[in-house]
Amino acid sequence: MRFQLVTLKLATIVGVVLGLSAARAAPFMIVGDDEKVGFNNGNTVVSPPGKDNVLIVDLANPLDPKIVANLPLKNSVIGPPVNLDIDATNSLAIVADSMDAVKDGDKWKVVPDNKIYVIDLKAKPPKLINTIDGAKQPSGLSINPAGTLALVANRAGKSLSVLSIHGTDVKITDTIDMGDEVSAVVFTPDGKHALATKNAANKVALLDVDGDKVTYTKRDLLVEVFPYNIVMSPKGTVALTADNGNNGSSDGNVDTVSVIDLTAKPVRVVDHITVPDSPEGLAFSPNGKLAVAVCATGSNKSKDEFFYHPHGVVTVLRVDGNKVTRLNDVEVGALPEAVGFTPDGRYIYVGNYSDRDFSILRVSGTKVTDTGKHFKVPGQPGSARMSPH
Repeated sequence: MRFQLVTLKLATIVGVVLGLSAARAAPFMIVGDDEKVGFNNGNTVVSPPGKDNVLIVDLANPLDPKIVANLPLKNSVIGPPVNLDIDATNSLAIVADSMDAVKDGDKWKVVPDNKIYVIDLKAKPPKLINTIDGAKQPSGLSINPAGTLALVANRAGKSLSVLSIHGTDVKITDTIDMGDEVSAVVFTPDGKHALATKNAANKVALLDVDGDKVTYTKRDLLVEVFPYNIVMSPKGTVALTADNGNNGSSDGNVDTVSVIDLTAKPVRVVDHITVPDSPEGLAFSPNGKLAVAVCATGSNKSKDEFFYHPHGVVTVLRVDGNKVTRLNDVEVGALPEAVGFTPDGRYIYVGNYSDRDFSILRVSGTKVTDTGKHFKVPGQPGSARMSPH
């Protein structure tokens, strides 16, 4: 009897361990490569479409990432580098395709698109399962923590699309008129609110969420110039915006990260942190004690410009409650765009668009250093997102 009990107990433990292992699938990073838009000594060069891709990357070993799927889907560097997201269960990814390239005489030009792609991450390998026609120029997007709802910021459409998620069934259920161009959107951790950046109006809009109903409160917070991207702290106490300053492009002037205190009544902007030229990528560490802003610092501009630098930088920010302090800058590659902490918080990936790779940084407490390792990708990484922490 004792042997049977011991055997049963051992089998139960093994089953639980195997179950946990199955539940804890390797974290993913989703990457959008844009091969249509390039930069030649400060000049924008547009090429025919057809060579973009969306990558699914296995980060089980963060220092040795593996591409497990390469999907031939269009993607654009135009817009904040958060036009894609992964749900909390690592089951589903959504990608917004903001721009297409069309013939313009003997050249090519970019024009707004309206496609939203749904990717099944449980398929082996992951695959596209649906393409949705959305509003004009879908850009930054966010999936709520419950994995039941997504919001997509439509820049040219001046609206937010509301998407319901039921397993792999994703549908547009509502479109919210925002009155201004919106570039990025993020849910609060409790899923009851969302914030959207009105980049051209220099404001952040507040939204209420009740189940699958999203309501624009018509209350906006004035931040700094051109808030292009926004990120939420893990506990939902503060949000940060990347105030780009010059319509999404470097100009040699310093810019800011605005701090929004979500615990204040009413919610309000409490600080502006000076950062280098043209911040765009923005991310919080899983423990909420660090945030990083990725700054281009003229690395895609003409070498004749006074503000040209061959490299961009990652600016490290310490976060203590609603107090944000700038710590240091870490040099990365040319035209850095996307950034994300690995779910364990030990590493930061920075997508270097012009270098066609990711810098891998190490996190130790509040110290961030370059590992010297680079992850090459088969295209120019215009956007990326990690599995939720």
